[in-house]
Amino acid sequence: MFKDKLALVPNLPGSYQMRNSDGNIIYVGKAKNLHRRLSSYFNRTQTGKTKKMVAEIADFTYIVAGSELEAFVLELNLIKEYNPKYNILLKDDKSYPYIEYISKPYPKVKVSRYLNIKKKDNKKLFGPYPNAYAARRIVNLLNRIYPLKKCEGVKKELCLYYHINECLGYCSKDMNKDNLEAMEKEILSFLNGNDKILTNRLEKKMAEYSESLNFEMALDLKKELDYIKIIMDKQKVELHDLVNRDVIGYYFDKGYISLQIFFLRNGKMVGGKSDIFPVISDAIEGIDEYIMNFYAKHEIPKEILVLPDMNADLLENLLEVKFVVPTRGPKKKLLEMAVTNSRINLENAFELIKKDEYVTESANEELKDLLNLNNLNRIDLFDNSNLFGNFSVSGMVVFKNGRPSKNDYRKFKIQIDKNDDYNTMKEVVYRRYYRMLLEKSEKPDLIIVDGGINQINACKEVLNDLNLNIMVCGLRKNDHHRTSDLINGNTYEIIQIDRTSNLFHYLTRMQDEVHNFTINYHRTIRSKGSIGSVLDNIVGIGSKRKKELIKKYGSVAKMKQASIEELSEIIPLDVAKNLYDFLKDFK
Repeated sequence: MFKDKLALVPNLPGSYQMRNSDGNIIYVGKAKNLHRRLSSYFNRTQTGKTKKMVAEIADFTYIVAGSELEAFVLELNLIKEYNPKYNILLKDDKSYPYIEYISKPYPKVKVSRYLNIKKKDNKKLFGPYPNAYAARRIVNLLNRIYPLKKCEGVKKELCLYYHINECLGYCSKDMNKDNLEAMEKEILSFLNGNDKILTNRLEKKMAEYSESLNFEMALDLKKELDYIKIIMDKQKVELHDLVNRDVIGYYFDKGYISLQIFFLRNGKMVGGKSDIFPVISDAIEGIDEYIMNFYAKHEIPKEILVLPDMNADLLENLLEVKFVVPTRGPKKKLLEMAVTNSRINLENAFELIKKDEYVTESANEELKDLLNLNNLNRIDLFDNSNLFGNFSVSGMVVFKNGRPSKNDYRKFKIQIDKNDDYNTMKEVVYRRYYRMLLEKSEKPDLIIVDGGINQINACKEVLNDLNLNIMVCGLRKNDHHRTSDLINGNTYEIIQIDRTSNLFHYLTRMQDEVHNFTINYHRTIRSKGSIGSVLDNIVGIGSKRKKELIKKYGSVAKMKQASIEELSEIIPLDVAKNLYDFLKDFK
């Protein structure tokens, strides 16, 4: 029902607001691309809470922002202002949920993600919790065990919760102040970490159900009891000063560093990061490099706890954050726990790591010798996809030292004839390595194309034009679409490889990786199904002509009904013919 309005939404970052029939905002979101995000709500089948929310949408509005960061700030401000009901469960951010206890006018608990909300006399926050599911489950259990207010507003009549003894009838009954204070004391004690309060109540109810032979309800409460014990154990308060800090410990053995980072936020352990990597030079230098790379991409807390032999002063100056070497107390115990976890991680994983490295390195070395290469540190692999004759795309994956380097992966939309594999390969290779030359970025030691001699020649022709001397090989598949043979791009020799060798499995892994990466990109493009995605595939249609076509037709279906003459009223005749032919085959 929003097709025409959606067609006008720009492909820009911003915040969007979903409104109900009364004009009230029921959900606020942010998007890197407003058009794609908003279209996704209405162009696909939804489930769960999203389905429920979409059913309530009577209109949507949006505000374009200058960047994704601005869109995020805008979203937070709008949520604070309007408090949309669906944002509590559906808000798309990475923050941890809190449990909010509201004492006045009536006692109530709910999940809240507003981390910067100010605490008031009638409102208290507890958390953070590892995930929204855990927080919601605890809130549901509290509502089940205690007769808290559950409905919104003030009802004229007593609701169902009162009749099933899960509410005291706050809307219509006079409350006993002493009973409310006693209930509040128990709930706050539990939320502050005293899990015995709730577990004792659960065990008492379980016994009551068992005595009345209601074993199903007793088992249900037993599951809740087990879950609460796990959650409360994970949410123990380690430090009470509410400072956001990280704890970094490591263990070094047999040429490997195992590093463990704990994240403490507001005094609670909320997660961590572990990694194992080989030492290239000095262990401490390796740790320094890892920490700098890590905090280039992650939040820098107010304080970082480290071991005494780490370069605390150096890191403190570079990262402009306080590094502390604890000598006693709970901080030292946390650091010792990080070291213990590092040691256990390395001991458990060492044999697997060594085996994996041996297999990978030996296969990479065998491939280097087989092709008479001096070095083989980086391999670029290409694959093309034009399923169903629509949306021709290419993908490039990169393996460095035998392992995928996902930050270097690239996607390409192809502009030439959709069924021309030779020129498709030429286009993508030219775009990739012309840009490499402009940016003076890393050059591969080997290029592998997914195909035979035709693709090899297309790649070599472009490399020669760019005056690049890079070895090219091809990987052929058999009739069952399995990796078959390697083709040497210099001699065109077909190299048969032992199907049981590490090299064969290495090549198969690389071929599968580039194929899956490209196919997934192709499916993403097709799944959008929007008129904008279609027009992006037509040479000669830029942003201005695209807007004019979208404004007139609004959908692919309507545009398919147009004749060449009608299309040429907006775009040149030759471009109109290309678009008409493309739409004719479009499914």
